Amino acid sequence: MNYKDICQEVAKLAQSTGEKLKEYRKANGLVIESKGHNDFVTQMDKYSEKLLVEGLEKILPEAGYITEESTRTDRGETYNWVVDPIDGTTNFIHSMPPYAISIGLMENERIVVGVVYELSRCELYSAWLGGGAYLNGEPIKASKAPAVGNALVATGFPYNNFDRMDGYMKSLNKLMIDAQGVRRIGSAATDLAYTAAGRFDVFYEYDLKPYDVAAGSLLVTEAGGKVCDFNGNSNYLFGREIVASNGILHDEFMQIIKDTIAE
Repeated sequence: MNYKDICQEVAKLAQSTGEKLKEYRKANGLVIESKGHNDFVTQMDKYSEKLLVEGLEKILPEAGYITEESTRTDRGETYNWVVDPIDGTTNFIHSMPPYAISIGLMENERIVVGVVYELSRCELYSAWLGGGAYLNGEPIKASKAPAVGNALVATGFPYNNFDRMDGYMKSLNKLMIDAQGVRRIGSAATDLAYTAAGRFDVFYEYDLKPYDVAAGSLLVTEAGGKVCDFNGNSNYLFGREIVASNGILHDEFMQIIKDTIAE
């Protein structure tokens, strides 16, 4: 399996789909549906996913799918595409960046290809296992911030699962005091891409789905960072919680998580 070649094909697909989305929105506007409390989908999420699945079928026909809008739900024996057609849908609805297409390829239990295309800035992030991470074809690396006191921290606010709010607010309170700053931009895939590029020094969030983090987690590790769940383990893809850092300040940050939000 040539991960680099697959990654390049996926990157082209994400970019072309992004351009078609822009054209489709200009021509048709938005039709917004609710999937639950503060959980929205547009006809463009479904259109994007349809285009992506059609393209991915040609790249790796034997692969199965984990998709946000359930365009395809069949699982492959070895390979599975993990697809978010528009990560940051609420941002997208309000024409407020960032929002991104996110595509990861799982081989058994590990992510081997990751592509995040942030549409508003036309930024194409890509990585394959062992090949490094890239932004528009140029190599990127995680930051060198040595400690939480030097860090710009990214997070995401829960929108319909508030079971862990007490611990989450404790973590925010601690980080607002200790870190250089805290940001919430509304797209986990982009948060992870920015962490890989060194714009953020660390990102954490709970109640995320596999398609939110699959591609971005590989970007971070291939850029030299670290990724784990809130207990420091590797169950971040399906465990609905993630910490991604530059690696240097990881242990210090994890202590904050363990003291506040970890269960």
